Amino acid sequence: MEFRLLGAVSVVTEVGDLPLGPAKRRSLLAALLLRPNHPVPVEALTDALWDQEPPPRARSVIQGHVSRLRSLLSGAGAGMYGVELVTQGAAYVLRMPESLLDAHRFEELVALARGQRAAGDAVAMYQDALALWQGPALTGAYRSAPLQAAAHALEELRLTAVELLAGGYTQLGEYARAAALLRAEAAAQPLRESLSAALVLALQRAGRRSDALDWYHRTRRLLAEELGVDPGRELAEAYAVALRGDGDPAAEPKTPVVPAVPEPRPAPPDVPAHPETVDLLPRMPRGFHGRADELAALDRATAGETPVCLVTGPAGVGKTALVVHWAHRNRERFPGGLLYADLRGFSDTPEVEPAEVVREFLLALGVAPRRIPESARGASALFRSLAADRRLLVVLDNAPGSAPVQELLPGGARCVTVVTSRHRLPGLIASDAARPVPVDVLGPEDSAALLAAVLGEERVRAEAGAARRLAELCGGLPLALRVTAARLTDQPEWSLSELSGELSDESRRLALLDVEDTGVRAALRLTVRRLPADAAHHFAHLGRHPGTHVDRYAAAALAGTDPAAAEAALERLAAAHLMTRAAPDRWTLHDLVRLYARGLDADPDALLRALDHTVVTALAAADAAEPGDESCFPLPADVRTPREIRRFAAREEAMAWYESEHEEVTLAAAAADAAGLHSRTWRLVLGLWPLIVWRVRDGWSPLLGTALEAARADGDLRAQSRILALLGWVLTEEGRVPEALAHLEAAPVLAARAGDRSAQATALVNLSLAQAALGSPQEAAEECADAARLARDAGDPYTERLALYHLTRHQLDCGAWEPALRTVAAAQALDEVVDASAAGRVLLVAAAGEALLGLGDEAAGTARLREAADAAEACGFDDGAVRALGVLLKRAGGAEPAALRQRYDRALARLQSRS
Repeated sequence: MEFRLLGAVSVVTEVGDLPLGPAKRRSLLAALLLRPNHPVPVEALTDALWDQEPPPRARSVIQGHVSRLRSLLSGAGAGMYGVELVTQGAAYVLRMPESLLDAHRFEELVALARGQRAAGDAVAMYQDALALWQGPALTGAYRSAPLQAAAHALEELRLTAVELLAGGYTQLGEYARAAALLRAEAAAQPLRESLSAALVLALQRAGRRSDALDWYHRTRRLLAEELGVDPGRELAEAYAVALRGDGDPAAEPKTPVVPAVPEPRPAPPDVPAHPETVDLLPRMPRGFHGRADELAALDRATAGETPVCLVTGPAGVGKTALVVHWAHRNRERFPGGLLYADLRGFSDTPEVEPAEVVREFLLALGVAPRRIPESARGASALFRSLAADRRLLVVLDNAPGSAPVQELLPGGARCVTVVTSRHRLPGLIASDAARPVPVDVLGPEDSAALLAAVLGEERVRAEAGAARRLAELCGGLPLALRVTAARLTDQPEWSLSELSGELSDESRRLALLDVEDTGVRAALRLTVRRLPADAAHHFAHLGRHPGTHVDRYAAAALAGTDPAAAEAALERLAAAHLMTRAAPDRWTLHDLVRLYARGLDADPDALLRALDHTVVTALAAADAAEPGDESCFPLPADVRTPREIRRFAAREEAMAWYESEHEEVTLAAAAADAAGLHSRTWRLVLGLWPLIVWRVRDGWSPLLGTALEAARADGDLRAQSRILALLGWVLTEEGRVPEALAHLEAAPVLAARAGDRSAQATALVNLSLAQAALGSPQEAAEECADAARLARDAGDPYTERLALYHLTRHQLDCGAWEPALRTVAAAQALDEVVDASAAGRVLLVAAAGEALLGLGDEAAGTARLREAADAAEACGFDDGAVRALGVLLKRAGGAEPAALRQRYDRALARLQSRS
């Protein structure tokens, strides 16, 4: 399956193009393909499909096109290729391997070409890149402004590649070829001076001086007529070169030289002139299944002149099986021979010396032993000379590094080299333009198919659910799946369900995934053994991490190092495919790798350091999210403070950390609870309070219940009070008011016993919300008035302002318009003192608007509410926008309700999508 933007917007499958239908649908697909694997909001899709005001049912139209695209992709088997069109909130994401997109492959080839040392290699890559273009970009899509801009950007990249290709021809001395290429493009883009300048130079170097001067004058006139400007510096300098006739190896007339036809050279003694095809490949792997994307990637990567293909992936992922399968399938491409060598870079036996491999290759190619040069350099030279005129495949398996591979490259223009390694080998990419083909674990369907290939379709079909569970427990790792199948084959009385139950025990899983001297542990041990000491130290401690992802700060805390050293170690672990970078500064371990790391020796304090790092980071995030507010708890007396703490520059950065890491914090709290570390458990949960306040309806009750039990076990009255107040508020918002009251009535009592007047004030505010929900706004107002006084006495303007805001809400509910307006003014007087957030200011402005409406001042009240709605939308505070717009909708008349309703519906949809 291939997605195309470089020409007609299309999806190409093995049976032909998918019938995408109207231009709007192609436009929607194009907008998604321009940002693959990223959410594209409905608003952006609307802009891509309509230039003017979109129709009232634009969202429904987009949903219809999305539904049809999903059906088309599903019918074409897109899931087999890792392609999925999913809804994410108010946006859509086209998840896909970017290698399936022609625009991505084009940019990748151009980037690789730029890094080539040899002009010939660069030219081949630029040619491959430009061959992907089949017409103007985004043909067939609606020419909206966003898509036209994208098409123009792609065309600019194409023209740049054309100029670079022409430069490559020039370096190779192929001036006429450069001129022919540039002339076609310059004729189509007559005002692009860089094209015209390159064409003038190419014509001059090709010995066509008059044509060069003529093209310059033609361009000069066109610039003057169309733009009213003179030629720029680049074009003027090209003209000067053409006038002087210098820089031109073809400027002087020369007598044509007819090259002599060389006589055929006899083959060296004992080297056959026409050796028979040799085949050193291992046998075809049994039970091979899937890998359509990787096989296609190998086909692409082995095209062109003298390609070097680098197949990388973690231990046990099936790199060798993939390459050997591909080699057998393509043996007709290599009549000159198929050579294979296991370099044993990840083995218990010593690595193979390159000279030994060269000798084996020469013997296979028919060189008599006595004629093989004794020196490694001489033997390599003979190997390259024999490979020069052959169409040869060389497979170098399990390469430990770049250097041994570089000594074994055949170098013939028609030779293909395929290297496998657990390391990324960036040196080979830099020195020899190796084209990476990463190999990852298998998906669920291919995992089940691999089991079926060994166990038989009937056995797997009979326990389909257990087969899927086995695939999940093996993490899609082919080696683990094969070991599992071997165990089931050896024990035919075992059911798949029984083995699935055994593997579910994490303490036994790795042992069950070993048979004899083969298995996951053995493969990982060999990988880890090659790590430098610092990377191995960090890896061992990562096994103690309670979450699924780490950043450099968490890795440093675990290992007792600093973030710079941790980042270097993480990079090294990722290069060895022991970790995966999921996002910038966000790394993850495969489940089986995590289990292996957990069995390694590590500092027993690693978990405590990791928990304390998370506690300290959560406090720093809370300080940034709610600047100036008092710390929600003190650090424990025995805290393991990390060497360096993450800093948050602004509230937005802190809230983004909460959004991305709250699941990790939750897992840390669970690990602390399981270890009986009560003082860390409740702190980790309470550290999430800014996110809990922001997303109160996200189901926090069970987690807060765990924190409450931990605080009780820790004997901390202040913590119990704060957790009870927060839990009571969450339960109130969830509509579980009777449950909430039990917690909220206890919270201020505990705070008073602890001597924490701020916590007591907060608890009273939350208690007032439950009372208001039960229909007692007057009683709720009294609680808030008491809370405001307590906070003022405690010198806590933040809690005082909070209490005043909620007092305002209760007064509005009672219809006490003038007191509400006075309370708003008192709260707003604290705004500068507390540096109130934009959301907090919005709520007070909206409350003032409601009070003014209640007093009959329609103009002033409406103005305040509009101000609040605009400010809420500007800062992304959808709750505030819904509140202000809802009041306006009730009061609006004439033609306004439609526009207000649209804004209200959008804000409500965003709010509900996050809930």
